[in-house]
Amino acid sequence: MTDRYCVFGNPIKHSKSPLIHGEFASQTQQAMTYTAELAPVEGFADAWRAFVAHGGRGANVTVPFKSDAFALCDTLSQRAKRAQAVNTLIVGGNGRIYGDTTDGVGLVRDLAYHRVALAGKRVLVLGAGGAVRGILEPLLAENPREVVVANRTADKAEQLAEAFADLGSIQGGGFVSVEGPFDVVINGTSASLSGELPPLPEALFAEGAWAYDMMYGSEPTVFLQWAGPQGAKLLDGLGMLVEQAAESFFLWRNVRPETASVRTLLRQSLNY
Repeated sequence: MTDRYCVFGNPIKHSKSPLIHGEFASQTQQAMTYTAELAPVEGFADAWRAFVAHGGRGANVTVPFKSDAFALCDTLSQRAKRAQAVNTLIVGGNGRIYGDTTDGVGLVRDLAYHRVALAGKRVLVLGAGGAVRGILEPLLAENPREVVVANRTADKAEQLAEAFADLGSIQGGGFVSVEGPFDVVINGTSASLSGELPPLPEALFAEGAWAYDMMYGSEPTVFLQWAGPQGAKLLDGLGMLVEQAAESFFLWRNVRPETASVRTLLRQSLNY
């Protein structure tokens, strides 16, 4: 019997996850299917239970259901507890539900893939929502000199920094209080989806700095379009998507897929 996996979201039709996991399954010769499932905004738990009842063994979870997934788990990884969100669900042999989050691992592995050093560096993270909360633990584990979280609402960034202060040097504040230069600037806001740019000061980038947008598309995001002329080297979140998927795949199947060819395939798919 073929094991079933999926990604839940709303909307979900745009998802590249079936393409990614289809490639992973093919290259590792795993007997599994992976589909995109639209769950009602108020009906995620019921959609998940129905999926499991029909043979589902695990799922990825995207917007807006990561908190819902967190709430229905019997057991959580330490990083999921920190993030207070789950993007990977696993049905255990005893039917219990295990939850993990692979977003932060995906980001750090993507940065490593592009040889972006974090140890001893000054890192700015823009935004203080769930996407940012999910990356802070793996980011701090790389031993940067300092992580600064900046947000339109300063209080939210300050509270987030306080919640992770035991893991390393981190502080939070408003966009207006940001003082560069930084070696790595990560955009974790949703502003790129609406073509907006956070109100950022000039002189944000150190020499040789990287600008990373967790969003991706066929064209550079507005954040990357802004950062390029300031001399920053540019990366979007496509590699993060592939690497977080690879970590989920490993958690499900206990085999680690190769990601370089899938990155290439995914980039090509954006141009059609």
